[in-house]
Amino acid sequence: MKGGDEVTMVHDTILETQLPLPGRRQGKVRDIYECRTKSGESALLIVASDRISAFDVVMPNGIPLKGVVLTQLSRFWFDMIGKQLGAKLQHHLISTDPSDVDGLSDHEASSIQGRVMIGRKANVIPIECVVRGYLAGSGWKEYSNTQTVCGIELPKGMNQCDKLPEPIFTPATKAETGHDENIAFEQACEIAGESLMNALRELSITIYQMGHDYASKRGIILADTKFEFALPLESGNNNIPILVDEVMTPDSSRFWPADQYEPGHDQPSFDKQYVRNYLEELVDQGRWNKEPPGPMLPQEIIDNTTKKYLEAYRILTGNDLDV
Repeated sequence: MKGGDEVTMVHDTILETQLPLPGRRQGKVRDIYECRTKSGESALLIVASDRISAFDVVMPNGIPLKGVVLTQLSRFWFDMIGKQLGAKLQHHLISTDPSDVDGLSDHEASSIQGRVMIGRKANVIPIECVVRGYLAGSGWKEYSNTQTVCGIELPKGMNQCDKLPEPIFTPATKAETGHDENIAFEQACEIAGESLMNALRELSITIYQMGHDYASKRGIILADTKFEFALPLESGNNNIPILVDEVMTPDSSRFWPADQYEPGHDQPSFDKQYVRNYLEELVDQGRWNKEPPGPMLPQEIIDNTTKKYLEAYRILTGNDLDV
């Protein structure tokens, strides 16, 4: 994507889709449909809209090209995971080409080009698998009060955004509506089972470390991220978790420019923390209470967020977004 200053002038914002496919349901960002591929495989069509959520509330206006960045960056990471971790981890992605879906016209397929994942059907595990390499966000808030994060004791005297001695796995509940909640590992085991959670912890930290090491070579700190896993529906494979949803995107991660990293305060970022910071100002001013409906985002916030997402994609992949 070149000419980033003009993105909101030349690209429409897609807030929702209405495709002639069954089983439509809508998440905070994605529209999901039942579909069949042209090869006859039953699958899910996952369309990333330009909706943006913060504090688990969807804002009324979106971020142009955001859904394309999320999809294309996820595809980039899925490809890397397949090459580097394929022996121990499978994922849900079948294709990112909407023309592979049976039942869509050429116009319908082109309208969602770049923002589509066709995924294997699976039963999603109801735990957000969060890995933190740095002390930020809700982790910093908890540490400030208890010197722990999700029950994990950390060294005394740490500063905001300090690098942790080693990455930690801090699960959260996966809420359909309302706020996700950080929980202790033991609570996650009660929900999903101890053996499965041990496997998810190991896989999550492995993926995070791979992404962190790659991003650091490109001048970006991957401070934390969250993953979702599911159990396949196919018989014989239904006890081995697969990676689903998005992977290490500006929506699911904190990306910091390494050359500006300075512990002790919030960091500049290439992610939606920029939007969160604006909304926190509204909360401090008594203009919003972090409950629906979300406030309209000013054009400056929208434009700058698009630029940040595009810059994250460019730096991590080495290419401008092709749209």
